[in-house]
Amino acid sequence: MSTPELPFPTRSEAPLRDETRPGFRTKTIATRLTPGELAEVEATAESAGQSLAEWLRETALHAARQRPADPIELLLAEVWALRYTLLNLFHSKAKEASEGKQLLPDSIVKIRDQADAAKLQKAHKILADFLASTRASRLDK
Repeated sequence: MSTPELPFPTRSEAPLRDETRPGFRTKTIATRLTPGELAEVEATAESAGQSLAEWLRETALHAARQRPADPIELLLAEVWALRYTLLNLFHSKAKEASEGKQLLPDSIVKIRDQADAAKLQKAHKILADFLASTRASRLDK
């Protein structure tokens, strides 16, 4: 008894899978939502003009990329925020004192919020610049 010829390639003859080709999304993530949560997420995706999958992917990647890659980046972010806050507080206090005014608590909160908003982005840039200059100096040698 002979084996019938199949009109399509068998598994071993099949072309390489998508995951071997760069740029193809081949992995999935599943989660469970309540009906209310699902409706909320769907409405947000629709209002952004995106499909649900596209919105979820973009939102997840954005959140993942906002987080520091390693503890050194987080420490650098905090040091940068502290430096920014101190310099701005000293400057603002001196400016207000020269005008015979007091530094208002709202000004202090605003300076803190500005530091917190920018610290991760600044730390990431400082590290990227440092690594680029380190690579460039290695190539020059």
